[in-house]
Amino acid sequence: MTAAYDRVKKARESGRPTGLDYIGGIFTGFIELHGDRRCGDDPAIVGGLARLIGQSVTVIAIEKGHSAKDRARRNFGAPHPEGYRKALRLMKQAEKFGRPVICLIDTSGAYCGIGAEERGQGQAIAENLMEMSTLCVPVISILIGEGGSGGALALGVSDRVWMMENAVYSVISPEGCASILYKDAGKAAEAAGSLKLTAQDAKSLGIIERILSEKDMGKPEFYARIREMLVQEIGTLGRDAELVAHRYERIRALGTSAVGKEQA
Repeated sequence: MTAAYDRVKKARESGRPTGLDYIGGIFTGFIELHGDRRCGDDPAIVGGLARLIGQSVTVIAIEKGHSAKDRARRNFGAPHPEGYRKALRLMKQAEKFGRPVICLIDTSGAYCGIGAEERGQGQAIAENLMEMSTLCVPVISILIGEGGSGGALALGVSDRVWMMENAVYSVISPEGCASILYKDAGKAAEAAGSLKLTAQDAKSLGIIERILSEKDMGKPEFYARIREMLVQEIGTLGRDAELVAHRYERIRALGTSAVGKEQA
């Protein structure tokens, strides 16, 4: 068992706080909004208005659920296209009213069923990537568990990306990678070590800005610590054209640190 795969197992633990737990612990006055105004509502993505120590924000979370019944209703945190379109609708609303956006990511990936593909899963994700890159309000994304492929990236084009210390962020699951490379999903632990999916890997590659400690996870002091960091970070981010320009430079710089290390 590799250290990387140990992190994957921790990120998947059923007892970890989910998106709604973070919303309840960090924010006050949360009002959930539903629907994408095209097809329907997706329980795998929860979003709405909230207060962050007196400041109005829009918060969007991929929700896995806790109980077996709730996890099934939430589709185990695998969003449909209407979920991503709902998220984008709320982001554009936030831009209209000048509210910062906080995204909480925890998904093994977007749902890949026939129905989701028929309703434009790929297009929904692509539209989020494009539109988030030009939002004129601060956007902060936090990976709280699994961050799988485009399903996670669709909420991850942000000014700042943070990860919990035992979260993972990868283009594919270790099992999927092992099935493709080794024709054996049982070699997932070996694949995990090569995917560079841990928070430490992402930080060293310049993909994220901050690793968050999981000390006292789920307790009031844990959420209070994240709340204070969010308030401070939002205060440092600019607005409008300056904000978009900095976000563009951040995106353009992804991967350059890795290239530099290879050349060295």
